[in-house]
Amino acid sequence: MFTRLFVTLALMMGTTASALAQDTQSDFEPAPGTVVIIKPTPSNLRPYGPSDAELELLGFGARLSQSVFAQDFYMTVGLGAGFVPSYEGSDQYVLFPAPVLQGSYKGYAFATRGPGLFVDLVKDPLFPKVEYIAGPLIRARFDRNVRIRDDVVERLGKLDIAVELGGSAGVKVNRIFHRFDSLTFQTDAVFDVAGAHSGAVVTPSISYGTPLGEAGVFNLTVSGDVVDNSFADYYFSVDAPGSAASGLPQFRARGGLKSVGASALIAYDLSGNALDGGRS
Repeated sequence: MFTRLFVTLALMMGTTASALAQDTQSDFEPAPGTVVIIKPTPSNLRPYGPSDAELELLGFGARLSQSVFAQDFYMTVGLGAGFVPSYEGSDQYVLFPAPVLQGSYKGYAFATRGPGLFVDLVKDPLFPKVEYIAGPLIRARFDRNVRIRDDVVERLGKLDIAVELGGSAGVKVNRIFHRFDSLTFQTDAVFDVAGAHSGAVVTPSISYGTPLGEAGVFNLTVSGDVVDNSFADYYFSVDAPGSAASGLPQFRARGGLKSVGASALIAYDLSGNALDGGRS
């Protein structure tokens, strides 16, 4: 009886397995005329989770969120030096102090622009690929007012200080060659409101910036100045009285491309960490 029961159970199990196999096959077997597309599984699928580059960027973002730059108001003050012509068109150069100020108030960034100040009124999210720049700009122009190192030009007399008011707009593209550099395309347009040259100046520029470790920054800028007739006439023309005083021939300057130049800036935070706002 034991043998008979064992055979019966074996037959039942065999029958059940066969039925299950048939059911399973019928579940996955396509109907006649059905086109089946089998997608191969690539061997180089990205593993789940952020990449090493993204982790580094997230880590920098976490440090930045705890830094002075995450506050509603911060301001960084520095001091540098520049080597420039003693006046527009001079071949003699002078060394002058260059104060540096930059900061942000409730998301609105501001920074010195030569002897002037620019405020960016566009708020951008954290770490965008593209940032937009637009805001007011004011600056002073001291050409041929101080540091005249040429006796002939000095006899032409000092010129008034111009106060130029206008705006600036541009686009900043981040992560060009690595995760923390940027390339900025920007144009300034200002007009003298103090009645000195009473003209307009348009300055397109391209600048590249990259950090130097955690404490330094490097910025290279190439720019040009386009001026109108009023500006050119005020700074470069020689009238009859000026000709008699200096011995230079009379000359009437016209507007156009005034100059093309390049500048390089290297800054270093004395605390060794540019994110701490100068606190050691």
